[in-house]
Parts: sequence; structure tokens; C-alpha cells
Amino acid sequence: MINVDFSRFSIIIKTLRNYENVVAQILKETFPEIEVLAKPLNFSGLILVSANVPAEDLAKEIKLKVPEVERVLPIKHYAPAEINAITDAAKNIAGELVGAKSFAVSTVRRGRHEFTSLDVNVRVGAVIKDSSHCQVNLDFPDKVVFVEIIGPHAYLGVVDGSEFPKKMRPGKFQVREYFRKVTLAQMPYLGGLETSHEMGVRIGREVQTFEVGELVIAPIGAVKADELSAFLKGVFEGIESRYQIQTKSYAHKPHKTEVYVQNLYEFVRERAGEPIVVFEPEGEPVSSVSGKLADLVIKNRRTSLLIGSREGIPLGVYRFANLVVDLCPGVTIATDLAAASALIALAFAVHQKLESEMEESCKHT
Repeated sequence: MINVDFSRFSIIIKTLRNYENVVAQILKETFPEIEVLAKPLNFSGLILVSANVPAEDLAKEIKLKVPEVERVLPIKHYAPAEINAITDAAKNIAGELVGAKSFAVSTVRRGRHEFTSLDVNVRVGAVIKDSSHCQVNLDFPDKVVFVEIIGPHAYLGVVDGSEFPKKMRPGKFQVREYFRKVTLAQMPYLGGLETSHEMGVRIGREVQTFEVGELVIAPIGAVKADELSAFLKGVFEGIESRYQIQTKSYAHKPHKTEVYVQNLYEFVRERAGEPIVVFEPEGEPVSSVSGKLADLVIKNRRTSLLIGSREGIPLGVYRFANLVVDLCPGVTIATDLAAASALIALAFAVHQKLESEMEESCKHT
């Protein structure tokens, strides 16, 4: 690698970590005329490609033929990894933004330097804005100017904004906040200490995944204390394990689901003045009542979703419910999947409702 001319590479390819050599071999077999360098300077997830054909044309072929490739970035300019040199190279990029109304700069820096990725974004962004008169749009740009820094080497190029997709974009609505308004009442799954504990873990992880406001474990009558204890222990373990992952990976501070225990009939009596939704096969298909389901959650301070276990929610409770919903007609959903299935159905219903309201609003403006 000492004699490698890093300025001759025309494409940067990103792969899954520890999969670089496999992808490099696939590329050489698919495109025999190219040269590849996997893990340049020992940086994982990268492959550099050199070829005697236009980089854009080869990049399109690679994306069409090699699903093992995560991202393909055709290089326009090479520069030493010095901020002034990178800024000078960026001046030549402005011409690549013809027809674009907006752009963003994405810098990935590997190795030690006297500047940060943010420094590069600011300097390069300023140069391109002055030269192209495009507006900066960090959320949904028409074009993305990439700066990939690999040790002492820097590569610049321009790709369509769709190459850097965002989790949220126009037409998508955050539904996470609505789960805070949900109380999920779950009948406990009891049947041996090990089984009860395992089911508790799964249900705990499910409710914490959606950051549900409250989880009420709702038995009926007398139950075995040791089995209920094992189930509850699993619930708390499941919540905590998922919460720790969310804390590390989310930009926002996650809400930790609160857990209560209350007899199911007492729970229903106490909340008789609030919306209650029962999820059981005797109900209406969720597709038929999704609008009503969404309204209950959107328009009310708190909505209770009732999930059965082995025996299901008792029929007498149905009379106190605003809705009885069948999540999947003809299919009996396992207890450890029921909560997640109900919450996903709710997410679909809420998003569909918000989307419909947005479309109506646009018609009248």
C-alpha cells in the first residue's frame, strides 16, 4: 500500500463492516477491467475503485448489479486532506450543481486532522453557495456534495439528494408522541416460571420499543404469585434492556414505560369514562375502523388498549369498549406478538389520519 497512488481512484464504495474483501472480490468478478482496494489505510467499510471508464457510468452499473454495495460515490476531485486544499477543490464542484435549487455538504473524516467535519462542511458550503447561488437545505437537498476523508487523502463529488435518504421527509409524520397517550393493559401470560418470565421479557421489550405511556398488567381473580412474579420480572428486564439501547442510539431522551398491576375488571370500571379499545378476533377488521382508532388516540388525553392472553379479553368487557378490533381476520396472533401488532396497527392508523388531514388542508390553501 506504500506505493499506491490514491489520486487515481474514481469511485468510493461503502460496504458493511468486515465485508469489504468479499465485496471487492465480487466487484472484480463482475467488472474484470477495474482495480479495487479494500479497507484503504485499514479503514473498514470502504473500497476504492479505479477504472478507465466514466465514474458515473460505472457507478450506475455497480448499483444495478451488486446489492452487497451500500453506497457508490463517483469522485470528481481529489485533494490532500488539508482544509484549504479541500476548499479550493470545492470551487470546482459548483458547476456540478446546474439545475439544483438546494444542496447540503456531507463530510466523513477518518484519521487525525487539525479540523473537524463541521469545519469542512462550513467552509465547503460557503464556497459552493457563493459560486452556485444554490440554497443550503440540510434536510432535503436536491444535491449532496460529499467530502470523504481517508487519512491524508480527500475525495469530493456530487450525488443526488436521494442517495442520502433521511428517516423523516415530507409526507411522513412522527407518530411516536401518540404512544405516550396510550395505556396498554396486558393480561399476564402465566404457565410455569420459565415460560412466564420469557413472555414477560418479550412483552416488556415491545411496549418499550414504542415508548408506551403505561403498561398495566391486568390479571383476573387469583393467580399464582410465583408465576406472576416471574412474568413481572421479565417485563422489567425487557423494558430496561430496550431502554438502554434507546438511550444510546436515540437523539431524543426516550420515555421509559411505567408499569402497574390492576385487576382487569377494576381497570375497566375505573376508565369507563375514557376510550377503551379491545383487540380480539370477534372485532371489526382494523382496516374498517382505522380512522376511528386514530381519532380515539389523537383527540383524547389517554386511550387504553386491551390485550388478552391465553383466554383473551372476557366478552363482558366488550360492552364497555369504544372499539373491538380484529388485527388479522382468520389468524390467531400469539400473545408475545399481540402488543406489537396492536401498536403497529395504531401507528398505521394515526399516520394515515395525519396524512389525510394534511391533504385536506392543502386543498383549502
